[in-house]
Amino acid sequence: MSRLPIRVRLTLPFALGMAIVLAAMGVVIYIRVGNALLASVDQNLNAQAREALAHAQRGRELLDNDVSEGPAIAQVQLLDGTIDDSSPTGLAGLLGASDLRAITKPTRRTEEIKGLRGEWRLRAAPLQIDGRRAVLIVGRSVQARTETLHHLEREFLLAAPAALLLSLFGGYVLAAAALRPVEAMRRRAGVISATTPGRRLPVPRTTDEISALAITLNEMLGRLESALEHERRFVADASHELRTPLALLRAELELALRRPRTRDELEAAVRSAAEETERLSRLAEDLLLIARADQGSVPLRIEEVDVSRLLEDVRRRFAVRAQELGRDLVVAVAGELVADADPLRLEQAVGNLVDNALVYGAGCVTLSAARSDHMVELHVADEGNGFSPDFVERAFDRFSRADDARTAPGTGLGLAIVALVARAHGGTVVAGGGPDGADVWLTIPRRARDSPGPARRSVPASA
Repeated sequence: MSRLPIRVRLTLPFALGMAIVLAAMGVVIYIRVGNALLASVDQNLNAQAREALAHAQRGRELLDNDVSEGPAIAQVQLLDGTIDDSSPTGLAGLLGASDLRAITKPTRRTEEIKGLRGEWRLRAAPLQIDGRRAVLIVGRSVQARTETLHHLEREFLLAAPAALLLSLFGGYVLAAAALRPVEAMRRRAGVISATTPGRRLPVPRTTDEISALAITLNEMLGRLESALEHERRFVADASHELRTPLALLRAELELALRRPRTRDELEAAVRSAAEETERLSRLAEDLLLIARADQGSVPLRIEEVDVSRLLEDVRRRFAVRAQELGRDLVVAVAGELVADADPLRLEQAVGNLVDNALVYGAGCVTLSAARSDHMVELHVADEGNGFSPDFVERAFDRFSRADDARTAPGTGLGLAIVALVARAHGGTVVAGGGPDGADVWLTIPRRARDSPGPARRSVPASA
């Protein structure tokens, strides 16, 4: 059944239902017509019985055959089975003695009579003849009724298959018409590919399930196009970011090999190559983390983290760089604050925020933490110009950089990594601040979603 075309699968139940309806209709009509014909025979028998009774009381022949409609019989029998009168004469007894004694009121029955053809409808009623109890029996042939029912049966057996075939054809046509929009969507879907962006499935003008399906599929195509465009942009940006340090590294090495160099010149070339290699390594690690997030999870090693110590570690890591830039780097945490988190990932996220503040911000960089209900907020604020309003909405997108930061070093992945780490911990990240400086913070739960203690697990990248 499942291998049949859907049009056939839709038509077959319709045909089965139609066959049941036709059969039921035929049985009902057959029974109703049969009952109606039998009722007509009974009505004629009543009139025939009144006539026969009147003739019997006057001593006349029971039936007037000249005016009788169709074959008819009449008979008066005593209770012992003796025939007192009969029309036509010579007719054998219609009922036996036991049946005659059981008749106390008018009764009807249909049966075959010896010596007569076919079935007959009999009406028997008690009467008195010269003080003796007797039974008046009148009968009428039901051959016409039988022939009518046989004719009706033949007509139905011929008409029902034709009606069923017609309904099958109509059901198939209706199923094909109902599935025509689906076929149109299938043909359009067959030509949609990555090289034909913007194409959508035709949406029927109706407001039924097929129209809703077309709308849903078009929305899905839109999401797929957005994801594909995002992927293309990601690959293009990643290629661009990888090309720059590779080109610099290649240039440094070629320059060093072009002619004999002094020890100091070679050392300077090697140091420059090492810096570009370090940049490549950081970029590769960031891309690997993003790739894992795209696969659905970021591996975390959850343990108790002293937030004050973590912020102090980050401050020490960037202290020399801040001193070289003439910038202050301070930690401000009120009281003891502990959270269940992956210390390496959390330090990476906070480090990215500090790196952004040192590159794009100005003035003192403050690392702080605060408790908010069941969450911990880790803030990194500076005294620079802050985020421009049009950049805040895309600040955490991959390779997203403000227009005034295009010439500054960096890959545009720092805030994207912060967002991934925050979501992997079940938290959020927010970019705030105003003209007096930028303030970016990530919020994570104080207690992990699993039981506390060291445990390596993969957490969904989007919570």
